Amino acid sequence: MAAPTSATGQVPPYPYDSDDNAHYASIIPPEPNAASARSSADRSPETRPQVPAPAEKHGKLAGAADTRHEYKLVTFAPGDPDDPKNWSKAYKWYITMVVAVTCFVVAFCSSVVTSDVGGVQESFGVSHEAALVPISVFVVGFGVGPMIFAPLSEVFGRRIIYGSTLLLAVIFIIPCAVSKNIGTLIVCRTIDGIAFSAPMTLVGGTLADLWRNEERGVPMAAFSAAPFIGPAIGPLIGGFLSDAAGWRWLYWIQLIFSFVVWVLITFTVPETYAPTILAAKAKRLRKETGDNGHVTEAELDPRPFKERMGVFMIRPFQLLFRELIVLLISLYMSVLYGLLYMFFVAYPIIFEVRKGYSSGITGLMFIPIAVGVVLSAACSPWVNKHYLTLVAKHGGKPPAEVRLIPMMLSCWFIPIGMFIFAWSSYPHLTWVGPCLAGLPVGFGFIFLYNAANNYLVDSYQHQAASALAAKTFIRSFWGAGVVLFTEQMYDRMGDQWASTFLAFLALACCAIPFLFWRYGARIRARSKYAFGGDDDHMDSDVEKANAREHHDMEDLRQARSYVSNP
Repeated sequence: MAAPTSATGQVPPYPYDSDDNAHYASIIPPEPNAASARSSADRSPETRPQVPAPAEKHGKLAGAADTRHEYKLVTFAPGDPDDPKNWSKAYKWYITMVVAVTCFVVAFCSSVVTSDVGGVQESFGVSHEAALVPISVFVVGFGVGPMIFAPLSEVFGRRIIYGSTLLLAVIFIIPCAVSKNIGTLIVCRTIDGIAFSAPMTLVGGTLADLWRNEERGVPMAAFSAAPFIGPAIGPLIGGFLSDAAGWRWLYWIQLIFSFVVWVLITFTVPETYAPTILAAKAKRLRKETGDNGHVTEAELDPRPFKERMGVFMIRPFQLLFRELIVLLISLYMSVLYGLLYMFFVAYPIIFEVRKGYSSGITGLMFIPIAVGVVLSAACSPWVNKHYLTLVAKHGGKPPAEVRLIPMMLSCWFIPIGMFIFAWSSYPHLTWVGPCLAGLPVGFGFIFLYNAANNYLVDSYQHQAASALAAKTFIRSFWGAGVVLFTEQMYDRMGDQWASTFLAFLALACCAIPFLFWRYGARIRARSKYAFGGDDDHMDSDVEKANAREHHDMEDLRQARSYVSNP
Protein backbone atom coordinates (compact mmCIF):
# COMPACT_ATOMS: atom_id res chain seq x y z
CA MET A 1 0.00 0.00 0.00
CA ALA A 2 1.29 3.45 -0.86
CA ALA A 3 2.49 5.63 1.93
CA PRO A 4 -0.05 8.25 2.96
CA THR A 5 0.62 11.78 1.90
CA SER A 6 -0.43 15.01 3.54
CA ALA A 7 -2.44 17.78 1.97
CA THR A 8 0.84 19.57 1.29
CA GLY A 9 2.23 16.59 -0.64
CA GLN A 10 4.75 15.55 2.00
CA VAL A 11 4.94 11.95 3.16
CA PRO A 12 4.41 11.80 6.94
CA PRO A 13 6.42 9.29 8.97
CA TYR A 14 4.89 5.87 9.58
CA PRO A 15 2.92 6.14 12.81
CA TYR A 16 4.31 3.10 14.64
CA ASP A 17 7.56 1.23 15.04
CA SER A 18 8.31 -2.17 16.53
CA ASP A 19 8.90 -1.42 20.22
CA ASP A 20 6.00 -3.24 21.90
CA ASN A 21 6.81 -2.02 25.42
CA ALA A 22 6.10 1.66 24.94
CA HIS A 23 2.84 3.36 25.73
CA TYR A 24 3.18 6.50 23.71
CA ALA A 25 3.96 7.80 20.25
CA SER A 26 5.83 10.89 19.16
CA ILE A 27 3.60 13.18 17.19
CA ILE A 28 3.45 16.50 15.41
CA PRO A 29 1.24 18.89 17.36
CA PRO A 30 -1.65 20.20 15.26
CA GLU A 31 -1.07 23.43 13.36
CA PRO A 32 -4.14 25.64 13.30
CA ASN A 33 -3.65 26.58 9.66
CA ALA A 34 -2.62 23.30 8.06
CA ALA A 35 -5.06 20.63 6.99
CA SER A 36 -2.23 18.11 6.95
CA ALA A 37 -1.88 18.43 10.72
CA ARG A 38 -5.47 17.57 11.49
CA SER A 39 -5.76 16.24 15.06
CA SER A 40 -7.54 13.03 15.97
CA ALA A 41 -8.95 14.75 19.02
CA ASP A 42 -12.47 14.57 17.71
CA ARG A 43 -12.42 10.82 18.20
CA SER A 44 -13.20 9.18 21.52
CA PRO A 45 -10.64 7.01 23.38
CA GLU A 46 -12.75 3.98 22.52
CA THR A 47 -12.46 4.54 18.79
CA ARG A 48 -9.14 6.31 18.55
CA PRO A 49 -6.40 3.90 17.36
CA GLN A 50 -4.51 2.67 20.40
CA VAL A 51 -0.77 3.21 20.15
CA PRO A 52 1.12 0.07 21.21
CA ALA A 53 4.56 1.34 20.23
CA PRO A 54 6.32 4.67 19.72
CA ALA A 55 7.17 6.37 16.49
CA GLU A 56 9.70 9.11 16.01
CA LYS A 57 7.63 11.77 14.39
CA HIS A 58 9.28 15.19 14.62
CA GLY A 59 7.47 18.39 13.90
CA LYS A 60 6.81 21.98 14.84
CA LEU A 61 4.84 23.09 17.85
CA ALA A 62 1.80 25.04 16.75
CA GLY A 63 2.75 28.68 16.55
CA ALA A 64 6.51 28.13 16.50
CA ALA A 65 8.16 29.22 13.29
CA ASP A 66 11.17 26.94 12.88
CA THR A 67 11.85 25.32 16.23
CA ARG A 68 11.23 21.56 16.08
CA HIS A 69 10.13 19.61 19.13
CA GLU A 70 9.53 15.97 19.79
CA TYR A 71 6.28 15.13 21.55
CA LYS A 72 5.32 11.75 22.94
CA LEU A 73 1.54 11.26 22.89
CA VAL A 74 0.39 9.57 26.07
CA THR A 75 -2.44 7.17 25.33
CA PHE A 76 -3.84 3.84 26.44
CA ALA A 77 -2.02 0.73 25.24
CA PRO A 78 -4.07 -2.40 24.53
CA GLY A 79 -5.04 -3.96 27.86
CA ASP A 80 -3.79 -0.90 29.78
CA PRO A 81 -4.99 -1.24 33.41
CA ASP A 82 -5.39 2.54 33.60
CA ASP A 83 -8.10 2.40 30.94
CA PRO A 84 -11.50 2.23 32.74
CA LYS A 85 -12.80 -0.13 30.06
CA ASN A 86 -10.13 -2.64 31.14
CA TRP A 87 -11.04 -2.58 34.83
CA SER A 88 -12.53 -5.76 36.29
CA LYS A 89 -16.22 -6.29 35.64
CA ALA A 90 -16.92 -6.45 39.38
CA TYR A 91 -15.27 -3.08 39.96
CA LYS A 92 -17.09 -1.52 37.02
CA TRP A 93 -20.38 -2.85 38.37
CA TYR A 94 -19.60 -1.40 41.81
CA ILE A 95 -19.03 2.03 40.28
CA THR A 96 -22.15 1.65 38.15
CA MET A 97 -24.30 0.80 41.17
CA VAL A 98 -22.89 3.65 43.25
CA VAL A 99 -23.70 6.24 40.60
CA ALA A 100 -27.09 4.60 39.95
CA VAL A 101 -27.96 4.74 43.67
CA THR A 102 -26.86 8.37 43.65
CA CYS A 103 -29.33 9.01 40.84
CA PHE A 104 -32.02 7.23 42.84
CA VAL A 105 -31.39 9.48 45.83
CA VAL A 106 -31.47 12.60 43.66
CA ALA A 107 -34.78 11.54 42.10
CA PHE A 108 -36.11 10.63 45.55
CA CYS A 109 -35.25 14.11 46.78
CA SER A 110 -37.18 15.65 43.90
CA SER A 111 -40.43 13.86 44.73
CA VAL A 112 -40.50 13.14 48.47
CA VAL A 113 -41.58 16.72 49.25
CA THR A 114 -44.76 16.30 47.17
CA SER A 115 -46.19 14.23 50.02
CA ASP A 116 -47.04 17.21 52.19
CA VAL A 117 -47.54 20.35 50.10
CA GLY A 118 -50.36 21.25 52.46
CA GLY A 119 -48.00 21.34 55.43
CA VAL A 120 -45.80 23.96 53.72
CA GLN A 121 -48.90 25.93 52.73
CA GLU A 122 -50.18 25.95 56.31
CA SER A 123 -46.80 26.70 57.96
CA PHE A 124 -46.01 29.73 55.81
CA GLY A 125 -49.56 30.94 55.10
CA VAL A 126 -49.18 30.84 51.31
CA SER A 127 -51.37 29.61 48.47
CA HIS A 128 -51.30 26.05 47.21
CA GLU A 129 -49.61 27.18 43.99
CA ALA A 130 -46.89 28.97 45.97
CA ALA A 131 -46.33 25.83 48.04
CA LEU A 132 -45.74 23.92 44.79
CA VAL A 133 -43.00 26.32 43.65
CA PRO A 134 -40.20 24.64 45.69
CA ILE A 135 -40.97 21.44 43.79
CA SER A 136 -40.95 23.23 40.45
CA VAL A 137 -37.72 25.20 40.94
CA PHE A 138 -35.90 22.03 42.00
CA VAL A 139 -36.79 20.50 38.64
CA VAL A 140 -35.78 23.73 36.86
CA GLY A 141 -32.39 23.31 38.51
CA PHE A 142 -32.24 19.86 36.93
CA GLY A 143 -32.38 21.61 33.56
CA VAL A 144 -29.95 24.45 34.23
CA GLY A 145 -27.18 22.53 35.97
CA PRO A 146 -26.38 20.03 33.21
CA MET A 147 -25.65 22.78 30.72
CA ILE A 148 -22.78 23.79 33.01
CA PHE A 149 -21.64 20.56 34.62
CA ALA A 150 -21.62 18.35 31.52
CA PRO A 151 -19.05 20.43 29.61
CA LEU A 152 -17.08 21.09 32.81
CA SER A 153 -16.81 17.34 33.33
CA GLU A 154 -15.34 17.05 29.83
CA VAL A 155 -12.60 19.52 30.84
CA PHE A 156 -11.90 18.71 34.49
CA GLY A 157 -13.16 15.12 34.70
CA ARG A 158 -16.13 13.47 36.35
CA ARG A 159 -14.93 12.92 39.90
CA ILE A 160 -14.39 16.52 40.96
CA ILE A 161 -17.82 17.49 39.61
CA TYR A 162 -19.55 14.61 41.40
CA GLY A 163 -17.94 15.37 44.75
CA SER A 164 -18.25 19.17 44.76
CA THR A 165 -21.84 19.37 43.55
CA LEU A 166 -23.12 16.67 45.89
CA LEU A 167 -21.44 18.40 48.83
CA LEU A 168 -23.11 21.68 47.87
CA ALA A 169 -26.47 19.93 47.66
CA VAL A 170 -26.02 18.33 51.09
CA ILE A 171 -25.22 21.69 52.66
CA PHE A 172 -28.26 23.48 51.22
CA ILE A 173 -30.72 20.81 52.32
CA ILE A 174 -30.19 22.00 55.91
CA PRO A 175 -31.67 25.52 55.45
CA CYS A 176 -34.63 23.92 53.68
CA ALA A 177 -35.35 21.81 56.76
CA VAL A 178 -35.15 24.79 59.15
CA SER A 179 -36.57 27.48 56.86
CA LYS A 180 -38.76 30.17 58.41
CA ASN A 181 -40.38 31.43 55.20
CA ILE A 182 -41.25 30.29 51.70
CA GLY A 183 -38.51 32.46 50.15
CA THR A 184 -35.74 30.56 51.92
CA LEU A 185 -37.28 27.27 50.85
CA ILE A 186 -37.53 28.33 47.20
CA VAL A 187 -33.98 29.71 46.97
CA CYS A 188 -32.34 26.72 48.68
CA ARG A 189 -34.39 24.22 46.67
CA THR A 190 -33.25 25.97 43.49
CA ILE A 191 -29.61 25.63 44.53
CA ASP A 192 -30.20 22.01 45.48
CA GLY A 193 -31.80 21.30 42.11
CA ILE A 194 -28.84 22.77 40.23
CA ALA A 195 -26.31 20.92 42.39
CA PHE A 196 -28.18 17.61 42.30
CA SER A 197 -28.43 17.77 38.52
CA ALA A 198 -24.74 16.93 38.08
CA PRO A 199 -25.00 13.22 38.99
CA MET A 200 -28.08 12.80 36.81
CA THR A 201 -26.14 14.31 33.90
CA LEU A 202 -22.76 12.66 34.36
CA VAL A 203 -23.88 9.06 34.84
CA GLY A 204 -24.40 8.54 31.11
CA GLY A 205 -20.88 9.77 30.45
CA THR A 206 -19.51 7.64 33.28
CA LEU A 207 -21.10 4.52 31.83
CA ALA A 208 -19.68 5.40 28.41
CA ASP A 209 -16.26 5.68 30.12
CA LEU A 210 -16.56 2.25 31.73
CA TRP A 211 -18.42 0.01 29.30
CA ARG A 212 -17.99 -0.79 25.64
CA ASN A 213 -20.98 -0.46 23.34
CA GLU A 214 -21.92 -4.13 23.42
CA GLU A 215 -21.70 -4.18 27.25
CA ARG A 216 -23.54 -0.97 27.99
CA GLY A 217 -27.17 -2.12 27.75
CA VAL A 218 -27.64 -3.61 31.23
CA PRO A 219 -25.63 -0.91 33.10
CA MET A 220 -27.61 1.76 31.26
CA ALA A 221 -30.81 0.06 32.41
CA ALA A 222 -29.66 0.38 36.03
CA PHE A 223 -29.07 4.09 35.47
CA SER A 224 -32.35 4.58 33.59
CA ALA A 225 -34.36 2.87 36.33
CA ALA A 226 -33.11 5.21 39.06
CA PRO A 227 -34.86 8.42 37.87
CA PHE A 228 -38.20 6.57 37.92
CA ILE A 229 -37.91 4.34 40.99
CA GLY A 230 -36.83 7.36 43.06
CA PRO A 231 -39.92 9.47 42.27
CA ALA A 232 -42.17 6.44 42.88
CA ILE A 233 -40.61 5.61 46.25
CA GLY A 234 -40.46 9.28 47.34
CA PRO A 235 -44.22 9.75 47.89
CA LEU A 236 -44.46 6.29 49.47
CA ILE A 237 -41.90 7.05 52.20
CA GLY A 238 -42.79 10.73 52.36
CA GLY A 239 -46.52 10.11 52.83
CA PHE A 240 -46.12 8.09 56.03
CA LEU A 241 -43.18 10.20 57.26
CA SER A 242 -45.06 13.48 56.90
CA ASP A 243 -48.15 12.03 58.59
CA ALA A 244 -45.99 10.97 61.54
CA ALA A 245 -43.39 13.75 61.87
CA GLY A 246 -44.39 16.71 59.68
CA TRP A 247 -43.09 18.16 56.43
CA ARG A 248 -39.67 19.22 57.75
CA TRP A 249 -38.65 15.59 58.16
CA LEU A 250 -39.07 15.23 54.41
CA TYR A 251 -35.89 17.31 54.20
CA TRP A 252 -34.02 15.60 57.03
CA ILE A 253 -34.48 12.26 55.27
CA GLN A 254 -33.02 13.84 52.13
CA LEU A 255 -30.01 15.01 54.14
CA ILE A 256 -29.34 11.50 55.46
CA PHE A 257 -29.58 9.79 52.08
CA SER A 258 -27.59 12.48 50.28
CA PHE A 259 -24.75 12.47 52.78
CA VAL A 260 -24.37 8.69 52.44
CA VAL A 261 -24.10 8.79 48.64
CA TRP A 262 -21.73 11.78 48.80
CA VAL A 263 -19.37 9.75 50.99
CA LEU A 264 -19.60 6.75 48.65
CA ILE A 265 -19.04 8.63 45.43
CA THR A 266 -16.34 10.94 46.79
CA PHE A 267 -14.19 8.38 48.57
CA THR A 268 -14.78 5.13 46.67
CA VAL A 269 -15.33 6.07 43.02
CA PRO A 270 -12.19 6.98 41.02
CA GLU A 271 -11.88 9.19 37.97
CA THR A 272 -13.25 7.46 34.87
CA TYR A 273 -12.88 10.13 32.18
CA ALA A 274 -10.07 9.01 29.84
CA PRO A 275 -8.59 12.45 28.95
CA THR A 276 -8.32 13.33 32.66
CA ILE A 277 -6.67 9.99 33.47
CA LEU A 278 -4.23 10.43 30.57
CA ALA A 279 -3.42 13.99 31.67
CA ALA A 280 -2.43 12.70 35.13
CA LYS A 281 -0.40 9.95 33.48
CA ALA A 282 1.44 12.47 31.28
CA LYS A 283 2.15 14.68 34.28
CA ARG A 284 3.57 11.72 36.16
CA LEU A 285 5.77 10.75 33.21
CA ARG A 286 7.10 14.30 32.87
CA LYS A 287 7.99 14.34 36.55
CA GLU A 288 9.59 10.89 36.54
CA THR A 289 11.59 11.32 33.32
CA GLY A 290 12.22 15.05 33.30
CA ASP A 291 11.05 15.00 29.68
CA ASN A 292 8.39 17.63 28.97
CA GLY A 293 7.61 15.92 25.67
CA HIS A 294 5.05 13.61 27.30
CA VAL A 295 1.73 15.19 26.42
CA THR A 296 -1.94 14.33 25.89
CA GLU A 297 -4.13 15.44 23.03
CA ALA A 298 -5.79 18.00 25.32
CA GLU A 299 -2.43 19.65 25.94
CA LEU A 300 -1.83 19.90 22.20
CA ASP A 301 -5.06 21.79 21.63
CA PRO A 302 -3.83 25.14 20.29
CA ARG A 303 -6.86 27.05 21.54
CA PRO A 304 -6.67 29.09 24.75
CA PHE A 305 -8.46 27.61 27.76
CA LYS A 306 -11.09 30.36 27.69
CA GLU A 307 -11.93 29.58 24.08
CA ARG A 308 -12.16 25.85 24.77
CA MET A 309 -14.48 26.45 27.72
CA GLY A 310 -16.64 28.69 25.56
CA VAL A 311 -17.04 25.88 23.04
CA PHE A 312 -17.78 23.32 25.74
CA MET A 313 -20.35 25.52 27.49
CA ILE A 314 -22.43 26.10 24.38
CA ARG A 315 -22.22 22.54 23.03
CA PRO A 316 -25.34 21.20 24.82
CA PHE A 317 -27.33 24.08 23.29
CA GLN A 318 -25.81 23.37 19.89
CA LEU A 319 -26.80 19.74 20.13
CA LEU A 320 -30.28 20.58 21.34
CA PHE A 321 -31.16 23.12 18.68
CA ARG A 322 -29.07 21.90 15.72
CA GLU A 323 -29.45 18.14 16.03
CA LEU A 324 -32.87 16.74 15.10
CA ILE A 325 -32.12 13.48 16.90
CA VAL A 326 -31.29 15.23 20.17
CA LEU A 327 -34.25 17.60 19.85
CA LEU A 328 -36.95 14.99 19.16
CA ILE A 329 -35.62 12.44 21.63
CA SER A 330 -35.49 15.23 24.21
CA LEU A 331 -39.09 16.21 23.45
CA TYR A 332 -40.23 12.62 23.82
CA MET A 333 -38.41 12.24 27.13
CA SER A 334 -39.93 15.55 28.22
CA VAL A 335 -43.42 14.19 27.66
CA LEU A 336 -42.58 11.12 29.74
CA TYR A 337 -40.94 13.19 32.47
CA GLY A 338 -43.93 15.50 32.51
CA LEU A 339 -46.28 12.55 32.91
CA LEU A 340 -44.27 11.35 35.89
CA TYR A 341 -44.43 14.73 37.64
CA MET A 342 -48.09 15.14 36.72
CA PHE A 343 -48.74 11.97 38.70
CA PHE A 344 -47.44 13.72 41.82
CA VAL A 345 -50.34 16.15 41.49
CA ALA A 346 -52.90 13.89 39.80
CA TYR A 347 -52.64 11.05 42.34
CA PRO A 348 -53.54 13.29 45.31
CA ILE A 349 -56.44 14.66 43.27
CA ILE A 350 -57.78 11.19 42.44
CA PHE A 351 -57.05 9.39 45.71
CA GLU A 352 -57.01 12.11 48.41
CA VAL A 353 -59.53 14.65 47.13
CA ARG A 354 -61.92 12.34 45.27
CA LYS A 355 -61.62 9.17 47.40
CA GLY A 356 -60.59 10.70 50.74
CA TYR A 357 -57.41 8.68 51.33
CA SER A 358 -54.53 9.86 53.55
CA SER A 359 -51.12 10.93 52.23
CA GLY A 360 -49.61 7.62 53.34
CA ILE A 361 -52.23 5.51 51.59
CA THR A 362 -51.96 7.67 48.47
CA GLY A 363 -48.21 7.02 48.50
CA LEU A 364 -48.93 3.30 48.31
CA MET A 365 -50.64 3.89 44.97
CA PHE A 366 -47.22 4.66 43.46
CA ILE A 367 -46.01 1.08 44.11
CA PRO A 368 -47.19 -0.31 40.72
CA ILE A 369 -45.11 2.33 38.95
CA ALA A 370 -42.01 1.18 40.85
CA VAL A 371 -42.91 -2.47 40.19
CA GLY A 372 -43.24 -1.74 36.46
CA VAL A 373 -39.84 -0.06 36.45
CA VAL A 374 -38.22 -3.00 38.27
CA LEU A 375 -39.85 -5.54 35.93
CA SER A 376 -38.62 -3.72 32.86
CA ALA A 377 -35.13 -3.41 34.36
CA ALA A 378 -35.22 -7.17 35.01
CA CYS A 379 -35.85 -7.67 31.29
CA SER A 380 -32.71 -5.74 30.40
CA PRO A 381 -30.42 -8.82 30.21
CA TRP A 382 -32.63 -10.26 27.48
CA VAL A 383 -32.71 -6.94 25.66
CA ASN A 384 -28.93 -6.71 25.90
CA LYS A 385 -28.57 -10.30 24.69
CA HIS A 386 -30.63 -9.44 21.63
CA TYR A 387 -28.44 -6.39 21.07
CA LEU A 388 -25.32 -8.59 21.16
CA THR A 389 -26.78 -10.77 18.42
CA LEU A 390 -27.21 -7.63 16.34
CA VAL A 391 -23.63 -6.63 17.12
CA ALA A 392 -22.44 -9.97 15.75
CA LYS A 393 -24.74 -9.66 12.75
CA HIS A 394 -23.21 -6.28 11.84
CA GLY A 395 -19.64 -7.44 12.32
CA GLY A 396 -19.19 -5.67 15.63
CA LYS A 397 -20.28 -2.28 14.26
CA PRO A 398 -24.07 -2.05 14.58
CA PRO A 399 -25.73 1.23 13.63
CA ALA A 400 -27.01 3.33 16.50
CA GLU A 401 -30.58 2.75 15.31
CA VAL A 402 -30.64 -0.85 16.59
CA ARG A 403 -30.93 0.73 20.04
CA LEU A 404 -34.42 1.89 19.03
CA ILE A 405 -35.93 -1.60 18.83
CA PRO A 406 -36.94 -1.75 22.54
CA MET A 407 -38.26 1.78 22.18
CA MET A 408 -40.51 0.85 19.26
CA LEU A 409 -41.92 -2.11 21.18
CA SER A 410 -42.45 -0.44 24.56
CA CYS A 411 -43.71 3.00 23.53
CA TRP A 412 -47.30 1.67 23.46
CA PHE A 413 -47.35 0.84 27.18
CA ILE A 414 -47.47 4.50 28.21
CA PRO A 415 -50.69 5.48 26.38
CA ILE A 416 -52.30 2.14 27.36
CA GLY A 417 -51.63 2.85 31.04
CA MET A 418 -52.83 6.43 30.73
CA PHE A 419 -56.12 5.39 29.08
CA ILE A 420 -56.70 2.91 31.91
CA PHE A 421 -55.91 5.57 34.50
CA ALA A 422 -58.24 8.04 32.81
CA TRP A 423 -61.38 5.93 32.60
CA SER A 424 -61.05 3.99 35.85
CA SER A 425 -60.57 7.05 38.04
CA TYR A 426 -64.24 7.82 38.77
CA PRO A 427 -64.77 8.36 42.53
CA HIS A 428 -67.38 5.60 42.75
CA LEU A 429 -65.06 2.98 41.24
CA THR A 430 -62.51 0.92 43.17
CA TRP A 431 -58.94 2.15 43.63
CA VAL A 432 -57.57 -0.90 41.80
CA GLY A 433 -57.96 0.50 38.27
CA PRO A 434 -56.08 3.80 38.58
CA CYS A 435 -53.54 2.19 40.91
CA LEU A 436 -52.64 -0.69 38.58
CA ALA A 437 -52.57 1.67 35.60
CA GLY A 438 -49.15 2.69 36.86
CA LEU A 439 -47.76 -0.77 36.09
CA PRO A 440 -47.66 -0.49 32.27
CA VAL A 441 -46.61 3.15 32.58
CA GLY A 442 -43.64 2.23 34.78
CA PHE A 443 -42.80 -0.71 32.54
CA GLY A 444 -42.75 1.51 29.48
CA PHE A 445 -40.78 4.30 31.16
CA ILE A 446 -37.62 2.31 31.73
CA PHE A 447 -37.55 0.69 28.29
CA LEU A 448 -38.03 4.03 26.60
CA TYR A 449 -35.49 5.84 28.74
CA ASN A 450 -32.93 3.08 28.43
CA ALA A 451 -33.27 2.97 24.65
CA ALA A 452 -33.20 6.77 24.37
CA ASN A 453 -30.08 7.10 26.51
CA ASN A 454 -28.30 4.35 24.61
CA TYR A 455 -29.29 5.87 21.28
CA LEU A 456 -27.95 9.29 22.27
CA VAL A 457 -24.73 7.83 23.69
CA ASP A 458 -24.12 5.69 20.60
CA SER A 459 -24.96 8.56 18.24
CA TYR A 460 -22.81 11.13 20.10
CA GLN A 461 -20.28 8.95 21.93
CA HIS A 462 -17.54 11.54 22.20
CA GLN A 463 -20.10 14.08 23.44
CA ALA A 464 -22.28 11.75 25.50
CA ALA A 465 -22.46 13.97 28.57
CA SER A 466 -23.41 17.03 26.53
CA ALA A 467 -26.07 15.14 24.55
CA LEU A 468 -27.64 13.85 27.77
CA ALA A 469 -27.38 17.34 29.27
CA ALA A 470 -29.35 18.75 26.34
CA LYS A 471 -32.04 16.12 26.89
CA THR A 472 -32.13 16.83 30.63
CA PHE A 473 -32.39 20.59 30.01
CA ILE A 474 -35.59 20.51 28.01
CA ARG A 475 -37.27 17.67 29.90
CA SER A 476 -36.65 19.37 33.27
CA PHE A 477 -38.23 22.66 32.25
CA TRP A 478 -41.28 20.77 31.00
CA GLY A 479 -41.44 18.72 34.20
CA ALA A 480 -41.22 21.90 36.28
CA GLY A 481 -44.01 23.56 34.32
CA VAL A 482 -46.52 20.73 34.46
CA VAL A 483 -46.42 20.68 38.26
CA LEU A 484 -47.83 24.22 38.28
CA PHE A 485 -50.75 23.69 35.88
CA THR A 486 -51.78 20.06 36.38
CA GLU A 487 -54.31 20.85 39.10
CA GLN A 488 -55.95 23.55 36.99
CA MET A 489 -56.00 21.24 33.96
CA TYR A 490 -57.80 18.51 35.90
CA ASP A 491 -60.27 21.03 37.32
CA ARG A 492 -61.17 22.49 33.93
CA MET A 493 -61.01 19.40 31.70
CA GLY A 494 -62.24 16.89 34.26
CA ASP A 495 -60.29 13.96 35.63
CA GLN A 496 -61.04 11.62 32.75
CA TRP A 497 -60.41 13.95 29.84
CA ALA A 498 -57.29 15.50 31.34
CA SER A 499 -55.72 12.04 31.60
CA THR A 500 -57.01 11.14 28.13
CA PHE A 501 -55.31 14.21 26.68
CA LEU A 502 -52.01 13.02 28.18
CA ALA A 503 -52.60 9.55 26.75
CA PHE A 504 -53.07 10.94 23.24
CA LEU A 505 -49.93 13.05 23.66
CA ALA A 506 -47.93 9.93 24.58
CA LEU A 507 -49.52 8.10 21.64
CA ALA A 508 -48.40 10.79 19.19
CA CYS A 509 -44.82 10.49 20.46
CA CYS A 510 -44.77 6.81 19.51
CA ALA A 511 -43.96 7.93 15.96
CA ILE A 512 -40.52 9.31 16.98
CA PRO A 513 -38.56 6.02 17.30
CA PHE A 514 -40.05 4.78 14.01
CA LEU A 515 -38.99 8.03 12.35
CA PHE A 516 -35.38 7.58 13.44
CA TRP A 517 -35.42 3.88 12.60
CA ARG A 518 -36.06 4.89 9.01
CA TYR A 519 -34.13 8.15 8.70
CA GLY A 520 -31.73 8.21 11.66
CA ALA A 521 -28.65 7.00 9.76
CA ARG A 522 -29.12 9.65 7.08
CA ILE A 523 -29.59 12.35 9.70
CA ARG A 524 -26.41 11.32 11.50
CA ALA A 525 -24.46 11.14 8.25
CA ARG A 526 -25.20 14.82 7.62
CA SER A 527 -24.41 15.88 11.19
CA LYS A 528 -21.16 17.55 12.15
CA TYR A 529 -21.70 16.57 15.79
CA ALA A 530 -22.70 12.92 15.54
CA PHE A 531 -20.06 10.30 16.34
CA GLY A 532 -17.80 9.69 13.35
CA GLY A 533 -17.46 5.95 13.71
CA ASP A 534 -17.03 5.32 10.01
CA ASP A 535 -13.26 5.47 10.35
CA ASP A 536 -13.39 2.22 12.28
CA HIS A 537 -14.42 0.35 9.15
CA MET A 538 -11.10 1.06 7.46
CA ASP A 539 -8.69 -1.80 7.17
CA SER A 540 -5.72 -0.28 8.93
CA ASP A 541 -4.59 2.65 11.00
CA VAL A 542 -2.45 3.83 8.08
CA GLU A 543 -5.55 4.01 5.89
CA LYS A 544 -7.31 5.97 8.64
CA ALA A 545 -4.40 8.39 8.76
CA ASN A 546 -4.48 8.67 4.98
CA ALA A 547 -8.18 9.52 5.00
CA ARG A 548 -7.75 12.07 7.75
CA GLU A 549 -4.87 13.73 5.96
CA HIS A 550 -7.05 14.42 2.93
CA HIS A 551 -9.86 16.19 4.75
CA ASP A 552 -10.16 19.78 3.65
CA MET A 553 -9.58 22.90 5.71
CA GLU A 554 -13.21 23.21 6.74
CA ASP A 555 -13.20 19.71 8.20
CA LEU A 556 -10.18 20.66 10.29
CA ARG A 557 -11.92 23.76 11.59
CA GLN A 558 -15.08 21.80 12.42
CA ALA A 559 -13.18 19.06 14.19
CA ARG A 560 -11.50 21.53 16.51
CA SER A 561 -14.74 23.39 17.18
CA TYR A 562 -16.57 20.49 18.79
CA VAL A 563 -13.94 18.30 20.41
CA SER A 564 -15.19 16.95 23.72
CA ASN A 565 -12.38 14.48 24.32
CA PRO A 566 -9.64 16.97 23.43
